Amino acid sequence: MEWGITNRLAQLIQSDGRALFLPVDHGYFQGPTRKLEEPRKTIEPLMPYADALFVTRGVLRSSVDPNHTKPVILRVSGGTSMAGKDLANEGITTSIEEAIRLNASAVGISIFVGSDYEKESLLNLAKLVDEGERYGIPVMAVTAVGKELGKRDARYLALSCRIAAELGARVVKTYWCENFDSVVRGCPVPIVIAGGPQVDTELAVFEFVYDGMQKGAIGVNLGRNIWQNDFPVAMMKAIRAIVHQNATPIEAEKLFRSEKERESKKA
Repeated sequence: MEWGITNRLAQLIQSDGRALFLPVDHGYFQGPTRKLEEPRKTIEPLMPYADALFVTRGVLRSSVDPNHTKPVILRVSGGTSMAGKDLANEGITTSIEEAIRLNASAVGISIFVGSDYEKESLLNLAKLVDEGERYGIPVMAVTAVGKELGKRDARYLALSCRIAAELGARVVKTYWCENFDSVVRGCPVPIVIAGGPQVDTELAVFEFVYDGMQKGAIGVNLGRNIWQNDFPVAMMKAIRAIVHQNATPIEAEKLFRSEKERESKKA
């Protein structure tokens, strides 16, 4: 790989080969999502425990301290909303020059395999990879499902991840599923686990994160299951323990409860 891409990936993927990305890009199609109404308040307490921040340029400029040292993955696809007809009808919203101005370590884009806009989203990815490679900026592909697809089984996710890798994505973000090892095995680039809607219990989150890591994911890109929790810092620390310290779900839950008690006392 070119030095620039290698260096930027090294900023994102830590020396242990693992990564904890914090996505706060949900507002680009969901608007003021619950507990992300004021992005700065959500981001600041969690930033010390993240390896990178996945964010749009608007929230980056308005709500992230430019003096911080965390790498940025810039969300560069959009153009649709929950109020619209089809979330899959996205385009590229942010130029590679803008990513360079904002000192992004990578850019991220969604693909919608199996949707009516499959071809358009895949060509968006291919175009972005061309531009990213020209300037030494890696692309993370997000295997989005959209409200009209809802597919999260191993066969579908393996198909989506492999296509993203074939088109040149350097990292793929996808959902955990049963038989997740088959998804990882078929994808020749690193995979990070998406969270999706908030899960009912903390232990359930720890279990799917742990299983995904054991089956070959290099890390996670979890948002709502962290910052929509009543104790987001405790949740972030527990997830970090699984990713970087090989903590089991039970160990992570014990850490969560300890940190939760500490946060409660501070409040």
